[in-house]
Amino acid sequence: MNKAMTELGLDLLFRQARSQNGWLDKTVSDDTLKNLYDLMRWGPTSANGCPARIVFVRSAEAKQRLLPALSAGNVEKALSAPVTAIIGYDMLFHEQLPKLFPHNPGVRDWFAGQPELIESTALRNSSMQGGYFILAARALGLDCGPMSGFDHHWVDQEFFTPDTDRPPAFAGMQIKSNFLCNLGYGDTTKLFARSPRLEFEEACLLL
Repeated sequence: MNKAMTELGLDLLFRQARSQNGWLDKTVSDDTLKNLYDLMRWGPTSANGCPARIVFVRSAEAKQRLLPALSAGNVEKALSAPVTAIIGYDMLFHEQLPKLFPHNPGVRDWFAGQPELIESTALRNSSMQGGYFILAARALGLDCGPMSGFDHHWVDQEFFTPDTDRPPAFAGMQIKSNFLCNLGYGDTTKLFARSPRLEFEEACLLL
């Protein structure tokens, strides 16, 4: 398995990939979204906790539910994108650990009754999974536009809190939003000039 990715693959995932601001009028199929998840789910998480939960917002009705939560600069980006994914995390992820980490029967008890540990673990690991999500999307030929400018409380209430009119999105879970990610096929005419990155010496130490 110790084989390096080709230069073409490295370009696709990193060097030539861009965060998109505009989108072509081209749909993303359900099969593509399922394949995306099937790739990202193999990325590592603490104790294989897999806390990320994802809502793929696609329909006009669902987009209208999302719009009031968005900062002004993100409205058109989300409206024009074929899909806006809400990357969330389950505050009851530890209830799945007996299934996901079966070689340690007591793993659930590491977290039970410790809300601060649950929150920090779920947020950190769902962020890692969000990174896997972006790389998996790029590997499948999709473009991504991650966004953090939104009202978390609104999104959590609208998409993750059951009410009398709408059944729970995820039964038996307590989900909070982490970040949003537009998906589709980018309109390169709406890209900004690429911003610089820190050099190795500015960001890393060799000890």
